[in-house]
Amino acid sequence: MRENRFADNNKLKEKWSRQMRDLWPAIKGSLAQVRKPCIRKNCQACASGQKHLAWMLSVSEKGRRSTLYVREVLVAQVKQAIKNGRKIEELLQKSAVELVKQHRRAAKNNRDPKPKS
Repeated sequence: MRENRFADNNKLKEKWSRQMRDLWPAIKGSLAQVRKPCIRKNCQACASGQKHLAWMLSVSEKGRRSTLYVREVLVAQVKQAIKNGRKIEELLQKSAVELVKQHRRAAKNNRDPKPKS
């Protein structure tokens, strides 16, 4: 039976918790400002081809891409959430490397005990 060597890694877990604490809300996606037509029959902006500005959040779920309308008042919060999501992805990559390296050091220390002086 193999033991779970990653489960007892309290130092790395505490470091991860500290870094993650301030990164909420976090989302994965992209935000774009687009021009869209409206539903009014005699809209001058749509008739001229100018259309209306709108913010769209693009996300993937189960391999399918979809977009969601984002109200203007939420744009700043959504932008920050996207930045936080990217920071979390960076932390995941860094912690993967750190976790494996720490595991290797522990295994090496357990395998090669140093002679006592």
